[in-house]
Amino acid sequence: MGQATLVQKMKEKAEAVQTRVALVRSMEEALTAAVEITLKGGGHVLAAPGLGERHEEAVPFLNELCRSRGVDLLMENLRGHMGRIHTAFTVGDYAIAETGTLVQISHDEDLRMATMLSETHVAVIPVSRIRPHALAFEPEMLRILQRPPSYLAFISGASRTADIERVLTIGVHGPSELHMLILEEEPHEEAPS
Repeated sequence: MGQATLVQKMKEKAEAVQTRVALVRSMEEALTAAVEITLKGGGHVLAAPGLGERHEEAVPFLNELCRSRGVDLLMENLRGHMGRIHTAFTVGDYAIAETGTLVQISHDEDLRMATMLSETHVAVIPVSRIRPHALAFEPEMLRILQRPPSYLAFISGASRTADIERVLTIGVHGPSELHMLILEEEPHEEAPS
């Protein structure tokens, strides 16, 4: 499957589960989108746990952008800010096009809290990390799970639940919005482990 076809399938399947998908050309464009999404949603607190470990060069840009737009940036020690986080910004580790699913390696408590307790989750995923289907992701998953303790989150759309009468409720067990930003030009970085 060609890259354009893979991206198109990822977009179609993710949008089918109410994920908002956009293509971005750089990490700076993704960070700018995250700040804009935060403000548009009425939020003033953005959490970006782990960003400095994976994209240290992006941290000064995000610091200045948040300062200039009046957004509080949280990068660590989120436990004391659980009720304040409007938007979580994460770098996805993998994605599965067949189901529109984001795969997040979540060893870090701050990352888990941000992605489960925020109103909005904005995740950037490099095109090179999108797999066509779950079986194509299996080698990476087996490698990840060999290093206990491991925690993998498979995220397909916003949090949703329904009662016995099939009344759907969004955002009860996690973010009410998921934005997936597909990064067309992957920054040079090591594969997650």
